[in-house]
Amino acid sequence: MRRVRFHTYGGPEVLRVEETGAPVPGPGDLLVRTEAIGVTLPCVRRVRGDGSGGGDPLPATPGGEIAGTVVALGPDVTGFAPGDRVTSLTLTGSYAELALAPAFLASRIPDGAGAVEAVALVRSGQVALAALSTAAPRGTESVLITGAASATGHLAVQLAKLQGVPRVVAAVGSAAKAEFLYRLGADEVVVYDQESWGEPVDVVLDGVGGDLLPRALAALAPGGRLIFFNSGGGTVPAHELLAGAKTITGLTMRHFSTVHRERHEQHRARLWELSRAGRLRAAVHAELPLAEAAKAHEIIEARANLGKVVLRP
Repeated sequence: MRRVRFHTYGGPEVLRVEETGAPVPGPGDLLVRTEAIGVTLPCVRRVRGDGSGGGDPLPATPGGEIAGTVVALGPDVTGFAPGDRVTSLTLTGSYAELALAPAFLASRIPDGAGAVEAVALVRSGQVALAALSTAAPRGTESVLITGAASATGHLAVQLAKLQGVPRVVAAVGSAAKAEFLYRLGADEVVVYDQESWGEPVDVVLDGVGGDLLPRALAALAPGGRLIFFNSGGGTVPAHELLAGAKTITGLTMRHFSTVHRERHEQHRARLWELSRAGRLRAAVHAELPLAEAAKAHEIIEARANLGKVVLRP
């Protein structure tokens, strides 16, 4: 099979396509023939060696999100069978024609749905719904979303409006993304380098982190809360938390899907329901062949995407 590998940390140029044998599923694993592979900012950061927790041990194959068909099961796996079409978070090794996926993170793709739709909708949508669920905006509370044009961000904008949030502020790196976000329902669009992001908000969903984290925290009204679900790290000015009685909650899907399994499954069903009803749009910015993984990373690094970037084996 073919896979994308990197032997040293760096930019898109370090990614290479290699031939190798198929991986063997271990306990709890599904072996999946991939049909669509999601390219994410955490993947890009790990290839550079600057993600939270550092880079993957070298050499490595990037990992993130896949959709495809189960071809084999590891020991003790129940609830799935060869031939099932699934989407899953893979953590490592997803840029390949065959990938291992933890069964507890996998879910079936409904009949009639495509692999690209699944990888664009389910994993990013799960993050968006988990962040909104954790924040639990109430009544007239407002929400600001960083990375709002990203695969997760653009779904979070739509889901917040569907949940009745009266004021959704989309924060992005370029004003060129504003029209895209207004079409999805954003009430306001702000650019990171603007002097002001407008009136303070009650909730921030932060998918960017890094140097932007203090600015995102400052955008909160007194008593506001920030949900932190990015791989960019960042330094928190503690005085801002104390003076404004603000809170930050970290979110990872591994933890959320394990601790809140019932809610995680409800979210999956809700995403497909909204998509099928035409109320939620999972935008796909680009579909590229596996051999062009470097180009996919260039798009993400440039923050040029409007929605999901997908690789096709």
